[in-house]
Parts: sequence; structure tokens; C-alpha cells
Amino acid sequence: MLPVQILKDSAQEERGESARLSSFVGAIAIGDLVKSTLGPKGMDKILISGNPESAGGIKVTNDGATILKSIGVDNPAAKVLVDMSMTQDHEVGDGTTSVTVLAAELLKEAEKLVNQRIHPQTIISGYRRALGIAQEALKQSSIESGDNIREDLLKIARTTLGSKILSQHKEHFAQLAVDAVLRLKGSGNLDAIQIIKKLGGSMNESYLDEGFLLEKLPGMFQPRRVEKAKILIANTPMDTDKVKVFGSRVRVDGVAKVAELEAAEKLKMKEKVDKILGHNCNVFINRQLIYNYPEQLFADAKVMAIEHADFEGIERLALVLGGEIVSTFDSPQTAQFGYCDLIEEIMIGEDRLLRFSGVKLGEACSVVLRGATQQILEESERSLHDALCVLVTHVKESKTVAGAGASEILMSTAIAMEAQKVAGKEALAVEAFGRALAQLPTIICDNAGLDSADLVTRLRAEHANGRHNFGIDIEKGEVADVTKLGVIESYNVKLCMVSSAAEATEQILRVDDIIKAAPRARAPDNRPC
Repeated sequence: MLPVQILKDSAQEERGESARLSSFVGAIAIGDLVKSTLGPKGMDKILISGNPESAGGIKVTNDGATILKSIGVDNPAAKVLVDMSMTQDHEVGDGTTSVTVLAAELLKEAEKLVNQRIHPQTIISGYRRALGIAQEALKQSSIESGDNIREDLLKIARTTLGSKILSQHKEHFAQLAVDAVLRLKGSGNLDAIQIIKKLGGSMNESYLDEGFLLEKLPGMFQPRRVEKAKILIANTPMDTDKVKVFGSRVRVDGVAKVAELEAAEKLKMKEKVDKILGHNCNVFINRQLIYNYPEQLFADAKVMAIEHADFEGIERLALVLGGEIVSTFDSPQTAQFGYCDLIEEIMIGEDRLLRFSGVKLGEACSVVLRGATQQILEESERSLHDALCVLVTHVKESKTVAGAGASEILMSTAIAMEAQKVAGKEALAVEAFGRALAQLPTIICDNAGLDSADLVTRLRAEHANGRHNFGIDIEKGEVADVTKLGVIESYNVKLCMVSSAAEATEQILRVDDIIKAAPRARAPDNRPC
């Protein structure tokens, strides 16, 4: 009997062992890529975009999510790990490298078990049981922050920043991040915290400004300082010349007619400005351009007019000032204005900005980052954003666990103890999960140039003796009580890391067939050359 072809000629299919091997190889390669960035002594990667001459063409980072987002991967299992890392970044902000490395280690262990002829579903069942044990052990070891919330937030911020570019100034940035998050009063709205990057100076010159900063200036001959500001925020075109917009042609029989057209255009502009001034506001902020003539009219009316506030800026302004963005000005009574106590010009380095003080949303603030190069500023922003996300997550559920590899060894030890009670081949999968967890502190030691075999076995012995707060002191190269050293992490971040890695591993293990669809056929191009 002749073989029957079901798929199109250009479609591809991988089955069974071949598909599973392809998934393992792709996912493990992603884990090996980011493995060297893990921990306080992890190394950075330089990422070069397709056009290195373009602005932002080069990134220097050790952030797992940024690295994985920037590289193009073709392997479907590798894409699963990239998506998982991005989800970790969006959910809790930190642990993006750990979650990828753990998933890769779980797949390495699974590959060994598959080679021993253990069915993937048995491995998945064992991994699920081990995950439940790990989550319970982590929950039992967590401690409520209670009244020590600020102290715990500072310790978590220091731990998070310890593996970033800001590690040399982690005390300064930890204070800065905690102050910013505590201003939110538990709302968790990170949009109220604006991060502004300014080249020049050193990183320790960065500071928290208790107001809202806008990188724009008012027009010529307009007020430079406004007290008790009543602000109208708009997104409207100030040139009402539809002739330009639609590319129309107007034929006239004399220069006088051109002058009449220009006068009519000016009149339309003046009518619009009069409508805006009819709102009795003393500050007008527009998303679009304000041209010379309307700017002059605003100056005559002693109104501060700010043009071309970028959309993200104007959205945040509306949130912070308590106003709404308007596009039409026919009904002043329905417009919702923004209010603040003072608008004034300030200098940062050589740049002039506007500061809005006493804004309606009292928790709003701006963090000004300084640095020598654009790459340093961008990496500082990513690091600070990670810290802010972790702190906001911790404020919602104030539980802490020991860091520096202590939690991983705790879970690994608990799994090893419970694995002895599991019968059958599933026990091998449970043990494999524990071994994969123990790889994280091993990699942290290796990246620091320490003797990982010696330190991890000592650490396991301490945990077996009931000292569950013991972790790795990277600075001294020994095991120590890390809670006394202030190395603690948010319970939610660690829980999310273990759960996400186990779920992604399970998804990849279930695959036994990879079908690549045929590309869409293009119609032949019969045009002459």
C-alpha cells in the first residue's frame, strides 16, 4: 500500500522522540543562555539590535525578561519559556532569570527520566506532587511582616537590587524605592510613579521628587510660575486648516484672496482659543501642537500653554491632577479640570522641566535617574522598575521568606523527605524536582566563583538539622543565617517562580508532535520588470 500524504508539501512534522528532543534542546538552550546572569555576582549580556547605529541599538543588561524579549527564538519550546519569563515580569517584576533557569533544570531532569523509559505523564504526575510539597514547605516557612513592613520592604529592595547594576548603590535606591511605594498608600498604582532619565552625574545623584515632572516648557511670554493652577488637559488640533489636512488646491485670482484665506484661518484659530479661555482655566496642556498664533493669544490672556505633551505624559497627568482629557470645548460646565498648588520651572543638569507640586493624587511622585551613559540609565530604570513591582506585590500580601538559596534548599529538602513515601516510578520524578531546585543555589555559587559542591552540601546539612534560615553568604563565601544578614525575599515572588516553572515544564513535556504549517502561498507577480 502506498503512503498517504496528508500535509501539504511545504508543511513539516516531527513526531515522538524527535519532537520531544527538539523541545528539550530548545528550552535547555534558553536556560543555559541566561544561567550566567543569575545571582548577585551574575554577568551582564550585551544585546545588539539589527541596526546598531539606531538609538537604543545596544543594551547592556542581566535582566532575564529583557534578554529573552530581545532575542529572536524559532524553537516553540523556547518560546514557551520566553513567554513564561515575560509573565513573571508582568506579575511580580522579579525572578525572571530564576524561573527560566528552574524550568530548564526541570526539563534536564525530565530528559534523563525519559531516557530511562519513564512515560512523560508519570513524570508530570510526580512533578505535580513535588510542586504541592514545595508550595506547602514555602508557605510554612513564610513570616508575616506585621508592623515591620517598612524594614522588610527595605530588606527586600536591597535583595532585589543586589543582583542588578544598582548593587553598588543599593542602600540609596532601596530607600528611594520604598519611599515611592509607601506614598502609594497600598493602592499599587505604579502609573503614579514617574521615572525620568537624565544623562550626566553619577547614579547616587538620583533622587525622589515629591511632585510630578513634565519634560516640557510653556510658550513664549507666558507665565513661568502658576499658583493654585486650574488645568485644562486636551488632545485637540489647534490648526483648523482642513485645506492642508486633505491636500486640497484652492485657485484664486489675486493675492488679496490669499490674504482673506489666511485671515479666515486665523479667525477659526481665535474662535477655538476663545472657547478654551471661556473655561476660566489658567493652564492649558495639549497633546498636539499649539501654533504661534494661538500661543500668542494664550500669552495675551496670561494663560500658561504647554504643547506636545506626549500621550503617556498626558495620560499620567490626567490621572495625577484629577482631570480628564477633552477634545471639544463647547460645554465648559461638563469639563473636568485638573488642580495643583504650584507649577514652576526647575533645572536638572542642563535641562529645564516643569514641576507640578501639591497634585490631587497625593501619592504621585517622580524618580529622577542620573547616569553616565544611556545604557546605564536604561538598565537602572529596568532595575528600579523590578524593585518597585516586587515591593508593590509585597505590600498586597506581606509575607517574607529567606533568600540567598535558603528557600530553594528548604523546598528541595522537604521534597526529598516526602519522595521516600511515594511508591513506584513517580518517586523518581519527585526526587528529580528536588534536584532541579537545588541547582539554583549551585548556579549562584558557580557564578560567584565559589566551590558550589562544598557550599551546597553544607547548606543541605544545615537544613536537615532544622536551621531553615541558612543560605549562602556570597560576600564571605560561606553558609550563614541569611535572615540576620537581611537577605529576604517576597513570598509571592518565590511562589510564582516555582509554580510558573513547573507549569511551563509540564506543558513542554506533554508535547509528542510538532507540526509546522505551510507558509501562505503568494500570488505570482506577472508585472513587467
